[in-house]
Amino acid sequence: MKTLTLANGGKNMDMFEKISEHQQIVYCNDKETGLKAIIAIHNTTLGPALGGCRMQPYETVEAALEDVLRLSKGMTYKCAAADVDFGGGKAVIIGDPLQDKTPELFRAFGQFVDSLNGRFYTGTDMGTTPDDFVHALKETNCIVGVDEVYGGSGDSSIPTAQGVIYGLRATNKTVWGTDDLYGKSYAIQGLGKVGYKVAEQLIEAGADLYVTDINQHAIDKVTQKAKASGVGIKVVKGEEIYSVPADVFVPCALGGIINDQTIDQLKVKAVAGSANNQLLAIKHGRILQEKGILYAPDYIVNAGGLIQVADELYEPNKARVLTKTRAIYQTLLNVYEESSNNNITTIEAANRFCEQRIEARSRRNNFFSHEKRPKWSVRV
Repeated sequence: MKTLTLANGGKNMDMFEKISEHQQIVYCNDKETGLKAIIAIHNTTLGPALGGCRMQPYETVEAALEDVLRLSKGMTYKCAAADVDFGGGKAVIIGDPLQDKTPELFRAFGQFVDSLNGRFYTGTDMGTTPDDFVHALKETNCIVGVDEVYGGSGDSSIPTAQGVIYGLRATNKTVWGTDDLYGKSYAIQGLGKVGYKVAEQLIEAGADLYVTDINQHAIDKVTQKAKASGVGIKVVKGEEIYSVPADVFVPCALGGIINDQTIDQLKVKAVAGSANNQLLAIKHGRILQEKGILYAPDYIVNAGGLIQVADELYEPNKARVLTKTRAIYQTLLNVYEESSNNNITTIEAANRFCEQRIEARSRRNNFFSHEKRPKWSVRV
């Protein structure tokens, strides 16, 4: 059989080897709108693939492919950990989100999503907004996370932040024997939609904070709230957040922030936050463990938003979403126990937990069956 190869930096690479862990890769090209996108379906054992669509000006198609392969695999584990009946997928659109967006481009993207006949559901991610997908929604029902006026579930940062709070409680219980938030200090990196809501809840609980963000307005608002509540708060600049003497580091901004440059600066007892892909490499999970710092796997802690968009396909229900989000607490306790009992890192324990769940469900889920598919209402 002839080997199919892809030129990459002067080297030939077997494309099917590159995507061997994935079930399906779809290249989407629409010359009229300028759409260039890639959809990656990693695993549908638990159900149809679910994952957001990000838009950024990747330098090469290969870079876009690398990103979508990595992200879609992560969604498989995230869906398994959250116990939603969906598998892992992701999409990327190659383009500048500040210059290249048009309603027609997202309608074209929606047509490609619809061509997968329910194998892939998507919505907003980095570089895209819920309003973008209102246009895609005109071409397919396989869109989640749009505004409530369009039949969606609304702001997913609310359950995401609540999930972080449950993650912090489980972490505190493991480290200090009590899940109280009061009496501990938290270093929050990033006061965006999620980080700000986490800060608000910690202030209400009487916790002390260290905070940093590039948005001065967010800094001012959270500082005022803290002072009005009588709790301590200290604003630090940029990378100073890594070296503050807090009890828990709460990353709620960029990924890859636990790395060779930052890890030795940490003075905390634990790391638990909403940022994706906090560990730059698996080895950094082992280094944290060796330093006696408990790490809460990010894809478990930040699953509240995923839980909401997955639940949306059965008709939005905020109370049901918050009930499901509460399970993050026990899931994280189980992961910590598995890590301790088997002398493995918490990320290894989390991955093992997800893989076992996928294997156990592989003989029971059949999303091709009409009865197993989400029962959504047509939104036009």
